[in-house]
Amino acid sequence: MSRQTYYFTSESVAEGHPDKVADRISDEIVDLYFRESIKDGMSPWDVRVAAETMTTTNKVIVAGETRGSDKITTDMIIERARAAIKDIGYEQDGFHWQTADIEILLHAQSVDIAQGVDQGTGLHVEEGAGDQGIMFGYACKETPVLMPAPIHYSHKILQRLAKARKTEGVTQLGPDAKSQVSVRYENGKPVAASAIVLSTQHLDVNMSSADVADLVKPYIYEVMPEGWITDETVWHINPTGKFVIGGPDGDSGLTGRKIIVDTYGGAAPHGGGAFSGKDPTKVDRSAAYMARYLAKNIVAAGISDWVNIQLSYAIGVAEPTSIYVDMGGKGQASEDAVEAAIRNVVSLTPRGIRKHLDLNKPIYARTSAYGHFGRQPTEDGGFSWEKTDLVEALKAQL
Repeated sequence: MSRQTYYFTSESVAEGHPDKVADRISDEIVDLYFRESIKDGMSPWDVRVAAETMTTTNKVIVAGETRGSDKITTDMIIERARAAIKDIGYEQDGFHWQTADIEILLHAQSVDIAQGVDQGTGLHVEEGAGDQGIMFGYACKETPVLMPAPIHYSHKILQRLAKARKTEGVTQLGPDAKSQVSVRYENGKPVAASAIVLSTQHLDVNMSSADVADLVKPYIYEVMPEGWITDETVWHINPTGKFVIGGPDGDSGLTGRKIIVDTYGGAAPHGGGAFSGKDPTKVDRSAAYMARYLAKNIVAAGISDWVNIQLSYAIGVAEPTSIYVDMGGKGQASEDAVEAAIRNVVSLTPRGIRKHLDLNKPIYARTSAYGHFGRQPTEDGGFSWEKTDLVEALKAQL
């Protein structure tokens, strides 16, 4: 029997964290290639991007492979990078959107990779997966958005502070921050925050840790469930003291280095592949989105209180090499039956995933901070994998 009373912790990092700055720039490039290529009359099915970014003191380096409109220039890419840095909020001597040196080292996608991915080329006629790998999707009933509570509330804290900083005049705070929430579970359900950790950059050099705590605690109370913060909750706000030097000036950042923050906070497995900077032919991204979509719909349909799904792929091959469903043996249907139902209601080929979730769009920059999952679908197609429009189809199969 699994444990019913325990503590579990997840962390999040803000959009100004050096790794998240890198993720944002990489995803801005994906969006740029979709937006400009479509505008130029190119089919979005033919767009390819694999962009990696490194950030450090007043320096940004972007490298990788692309395919898109010939009208996309290095200056356009640099402009998008600067706009992203400005939106995040960096106007510091050590990292400023206007003065940072931005170097672009993008080149054409390898023809060896392209032949396995493009429909009608290579050894297989159908569009194949952009790489081999394993991807996981997870959902549970711990929160209204069917995400694990620790990662969900870690994100919420930082989103609320970003809103205060960017739109409500809380100018003392800087863009860089990390949060961590430890949750106590009783009878298998989250009931309280046993510890809350927050390290946030502050621009007022005279502020102490106590000053920062007084500033941020009301926002944290606002986003946490009522009654979860008690006299027994342990607080650590800026536990090292001052945090004035932040972002890429304080530490270098790389695309794809916060994959657990991006997904389920460690509450579910991760296949190891990052999301940001990749177009949806890369199943590291698109199949992980599909796995989350399936998991969320299974829980929303009442088939199980939680579910973990694994998909696996071979480069250049369209169909997944395996589908695995785990509901702890406690679902309203067997895992075998759910696996069969999944195959009957959606196509799990890269092309099928891109079509079903409508992924050939400039919708990726917004995913680069505060998690790719547990967000609200938008009218322009963003976060389409968070929809629960597959519930009736799954029920009909089971």
